[in-house]
This record gives sequence, structure tokens and C-alpha cells, in this order.
Amino acid sequence: MELAETHTLPVSQQQTWDALNDTEILRACIPGCESIDPDGENAYLVALSAAVGPVKARFKGRMQLTDIDAPNTYTIVFEGQGGAAGFAKGNAQVTLEADGDAATKLSYTANAQVGGKLAQIGSRLVDGAARKIAGEFFKRFSAQFSGGEDNDAKAPPSGDASAAQTESNQAADGESGGEEKKGKKSWTAWISKF
Repeated sequence: MELAETHTLPVSQQQTWDALNDTEILRACIPGCESIDPDGENAYLVALSAAVGPVKARFKGRMQLTDIDAPNTYTIVFEGQGGAAGFAKGNAQVTLEADGDAATKLSYTANAQVGGKLAQIGSRLVDGAARKIAGEFFKRFSAQFSGGEDNDAKAPPSGDASAAQTESNQAADGESGGEEKKGKKSWTAWISKF
């Protein structure tokens, strides 16, 4: 599987670099992430829950930052085991480039291999799930800088408490409910309009 994207973030290159190296920010932004704990220099133990099609699992793995050229680029090398669900391993090259004084272009190219049940469900589902997770990460990551959605426990300004609670539950569940949660969120949002 290969995934390559570019995102523009509304902060300076140094602020983006600092945030990408802050484990608390990453834990809050990675969908389903339960923990990121240091494991040596530029290495971390990661635990997260994920759903890829019909396969739902809790993955434990390690990620190592290599080829570090602060605040411009680094490579993330990762591997994780999900028990019967299978494994994933690969790397991602991340590049930051200033886009004026107050914006940064973040580009990445990720290559991954999956095995076990994950490999059996097909590359289209795996690629789709990877793109969805990446999209949610960047949505949350951008929100860290804009001050919005950085705390799921906040009361919503519109007074739509039921939709906010559903979003908060999704974050707390690590989005392990997948499509079920989405249906509930949509249904709750639709009901609240009346």
C-alpha cells in the first residue's frame, strides 16, 4: 500500500514541527490512539484500536524516527501487531515546507505492508481505511492550531449536546465502532434538527 498526500496547516513550520514531535498532541490526533510512550531516543511504543472493514483489533507496535532534519523532514519507521487481525509495517517520509510566514505545507509518502486477516480483506478496503484515518488525523491536527475541536469534552456552542456526546464517545472509543458509530452520529444529528 502506498499513500501520498499534501496538507497546508495554518501555522509556521517550526510550530508544525514542534506539534509533530509532541506525543500528547499526536495521541489526541491519531484516531483510536490509546498511548504513545517513549522507548529510547526518537522511538515510541504505540497502542491503538482500529477497524478496517470487518476486521477490528487493538494494535501494539513501535515507531522510530530516523533521518531527522529539524524542522524540515524525518522518516517514521513503524511496525505493529494486532493479534489474529494481523500486522502492519512500513515507513512514512514526512516533509515540511514554509508556505509564507504563517502556513506550512506538510507532505508525506507512506508505504506499508499488511498481513493476516488485514491482507485477506483486500487492498481497496485497507487503502480506504488508511485514507480515512489520515484524513481524520489532519482534521484533528489542524484543529489543535485553530482552537476548535481540541477538547472533545467541551460543550458545543450550538447547544447540540447529543451530537457532541456522540463525537466524544467516538473519540473515547477510539473510533473502534466504525460505521455503527457513524450511523448513530448521523441519526442523532438529524433528530436534533427537529
